[in-house]
Amino acid sequence: MKTSFLNAYTARGPIAALTLAIAQLAHGHAFPKHEVPAAGATVSSSQKAVTIDFDDGLESEFSAITVTDAQRRSVTSGKAMVDSSNTKRMWVALSALAPGVYTVTWVAVAADGHRTEGEYTFTVKQ
Repeated sequence: MKTSFLNAYTARGPIAALTLAIAQLAHGHAFPKHEVPAAGATVSSSQKAVTIDFDDGLESEFSAITVTDAQRRSVTSGKAMVDSSNTKRMWVALSALAPGVYTVTWVAVAADGHRTEGEYTFTVKQ
């Protein structure tokens, strides 16, 4: 009985350390919480911008959004910007969009340097 208690007690330390290590790896990575237009959305009119809200603050110099048409041509009008009053928000202005499918590709570098990236599509209705 005493040995069983000691084994359970001594196992708690490594388990707690592993849990803490996993939590630290997950913390600091910025992931999208909300996109406009949304992933997979079909919109009835041309969009003026793509805006993505993340769950962590971003480093503006290393984070980016690009938007391309079906032929992989850029349709952005200028560089992606991180909102200075809300560093969790990044947006990029768009040129006039014709009907079709567009791909949004994003790179987010959190304030602590962790990098995440992804992409999604939306459609402008004819």
